[in-house]
This record gives sequence, structure tokens and C-alpha cells, in this order.
Amino acid sequence: MLLRDLIEKTVLGMGYELVDFEQAARGLVRVYIDFADADEDTGNITVEDCEKVTHQLLHVLTVENASYERLEVSSPGLDRPLKKLAHYVRFAGHEALVKLRMPMPGAANRKSFQGVLHAPEGEQLKIEFEGKDGPAMLEFTLADVDKAHLVPKVDFRSRKA
Repeated sequence: MLLRDLIEKTVLGMGYELVDFEQAARGLVRVYIDFADADEDTGNITVEDCEKVTHQLLHVLTVENASYERLEVSSPGLDRPLKKLAHYVRFAGHEALVKLRMPMPGAANRKSFQGVLHAPEGEQLKIEFEGKDGPAMLEFTLADVDKAHLVPKVDFRSRKA
């Protein structure tokens, strides 16, 4: 079984989603987790969630005799990557930055778009962005995407105000 598959199976079994997985230099394995069925009420991944998943993964990787030196488990962060179709469904209405593999002919040959995600229709993903002539809609597929992530929204005002 591949390391990614082993990690994904373990994380899913614990009620989390494997958002991303990296194998870096010197045997470093990075795992990014989120709640499997997250909504606005679920909250964010905590240090305790990461600790629980780390503890379980260390046991599984030892039993399976997986090759790695260090393991890091963390949340996907405020600028969460969008990797799967389900991510685009979940984050419809949120602002995102999408970088495509190839320039889009219908959008002045641009590859990078920042705007609001719309709910996918089948395999067609959509982002509404500000074009030269005002708001425009770009339709693309997951295969067209090189990288995509949410644009962080941070409010620095105090809660008392």
C-alpha cells in the first residue's frame, strides 16, 4: 500500500479529511487535515486534533514499516488549498486564487484568477472574477488547475468594537 493511501485511510477512519500530503527532503512527511464533514459550526482544526492524528499515524506507520524520518500534522491554514471537486463544492461563495496550467483563450490568455467560487455544475468549476470589462465568469475543470487556494479573510478589529 502506498504511503499516501495508508495515511488517507487512517485519517478518514478517525473522522478527518486528508487535505494534502507531502513527502519532502530527508524523510519528512507532512500531512494536512481538516474535519471530514466540516461546516461553519465545526470550527477549526486544533492542536489537540493534530496531536491525536500524529499519535495514531506514528503507530500505523511503525506497524506498516513505512519509510520516513519525521512526521508533521497540521491544519490546512487560512489559505487552504483546493485539491478536490468536493473542496470547490464546500467553499462555493468564498474568495479564492486559482492558477491554471495553461492560459485560457477566452480570458485574455490569463492563467491566474482571483474571485468568488461558484458551485460546480458536474465537473465544471466556476470562478467569478473582475475582468477588463467588469465582472466575468470563468469555467474550467479540475484538470485545468495547477494550484488553487482560498484567499484568507482576517479581521484585525477587536471584538469589543
